[in-house]
Amino acid sequence: MSVLRNTLTQSSWTLGSRILGFARDLVILAKLGAGPVADAFFTALMFPNLFRRVFAEGAFAQAFVPAYARTMEAEGEEAARNLAEETLRGLLAVTVGLVIIAQVAMPWIMLLLHGGYRNDPVHFPLAILLTQITMPYLAFMALAALLSGVLNSAGRFGMSAGAPTLLNMCLLGAAFIGSDNYDVAQSLAIAVTVAGALQVALLWYGVSRQKVRLNIGFPKLTPGVKRVAALAIPGTIAASGMQINIVVSQALASFEAGAKSWLYSADRLYQLPLGLVGVAVGLAILPRLARAARASDEGDSRDIMDNGIGLAMALTVPAAAALMAAPFLFVDSFFTRGDFTSDDAALTAQALFHFGWGVPAFVLIKVLAPGFFAREDTRTPMNFSLISVVVNTVLGAGLFFFLKSQGVYGFPGLAIATSTAAWINVILLFATLKRRDWYNPGPELLKRLVSVMLASSALGALLWYLASISGQISEVALDSKFVGAIVIALAGAAAYLVFALVFGAIRLSDMKGALRR
Repeated sequence: MSVLRNTLTQSSWTLGSRILGFARDLVILAKLGAGPVADAFFTALMFPNLFRRVFAEGAFAQAFVPAYARTMEAEGEEAARNLAEETLRGLLAVTVGLVIIAQVAMPWIMLLLHGGYRNDPVHFPLAILLTQITMPYLAFMALAALLSGVLNSAGRFGMSAGAPTLLNMCLLGAAFIGSDNYDVAQSLAIAVTVAGALQVALLWYGVSRQKVRLNIGFPKLTPGVKRVAALAIPGTIAASGMQINIVVSQALASFEAGAKSWLYSADRLYQLPLGLVGVAVGLAILPRLARAARASDEGDSRDIMDNGIGLAMALTVPAAAALMAAPFLFVDSFFTRGDFTSDDAALTAQALFHFGWGVPAFVLIKVLAPGFFAREDTRTPMNFSLISVVVNTVLGAGLFFFLKSQGVYGFPGLAIATSTAAWINVILLFATLKRRDWYNPGPELLKRLVSVMLASSALGALLWYLASISGQISEVALDSKFVGAIVIALAGAAAYLVFALVFGAIRLSDMKGALRR
């Protein structure tokens, strides 16, 4: 129940953030459309998204929390505070240095990330300028991640999960500032950095309320900082493989005008279950796994992992089924407006379908990796993450240019490569946990996973049928595609709840317990 309760806390705040983010994306896509200006802005936004997902959504926290919790338990609150303060100072020094280097080197960095526009005298410099404006977000997100780790170690998940809403609110407001899409893009870039400062201020206040007083000062390479760095650097790389894959895909997509916008739009939909479920479950189970590992309680570790995987798949596989059964319905109904056309929606749907079958893998990575982090092994997941990056790069480039040589769009190949690389990462993580006898799933989990597959298959068939008659549904739903899609989504959610209860994917006792909590 602790896993479910903490997951629900994290997911509830994340849901609010994602709803705001969805509204933000509707406005941004309507203002910028799918073209060179949008591609330039989404290149600049790629860095904040990368840093937010790598740092704030658990990668750094998953490496920092075990070290902080161990120090708290073994040496007391003051030693843990000192460790957090020393790490804060070192992290700030490193990230500020990286920001300065990136600002100077941005024209050369952009040749890698936005090389398809290198001969465009207007939009290539625009991408450089916008990314330079958003770069300070790196330092803010690093600080936010450490502060979130302190809060999570104290069992406080709400504020760290709610902080990203500030980014969405700032971007939503900035989207209405500017006379044309060039001005709007610059307003949005400025809003990113402003939002980063606000997030740090909020989390700093939250940490202060826990009576943890941190001071910024000159960094020192203390034994505590070295220990955290030894865990955090490979741990951050390990947990950011998927995000690196997205960056690689975006870099290749720059050789196809509009492809970055289509991939970004698909990203906004498939990232929803990842943020609501994968990140939430991963953060919720890590402190308990760390305690079980310190106590050498393998039975408790297995139960925690079984509960985490079972819960994650019960909520994620149906989302994957929905994205694969009706990708165009959701993209067209939600995003088609202003400069974003139905043709853009159809192309986005191609990518969304292939991201859809990768969604369970994206989530499983977040749930399996804590099995290593709890034992302070961050190097093994890092190695597997780097393998997935190599697979994604080679396969993605091969498929992208092969499809283009056949006279069709190449960007769907990037989605195929990203999902394939994620599944390879999952296989490596699970096989290693099992081989080391750190995790062997119980029979109840296997039965539950079969039930999840059956219930999700039934949901996919239902949504495929509803998508085929979506025109008729929209006519009676205020004659609106948007309202019609909401009706279909709600009907699917209700139907899945029934299917899940019938097939045993969700236990009624868990639901009653969650409601009592």
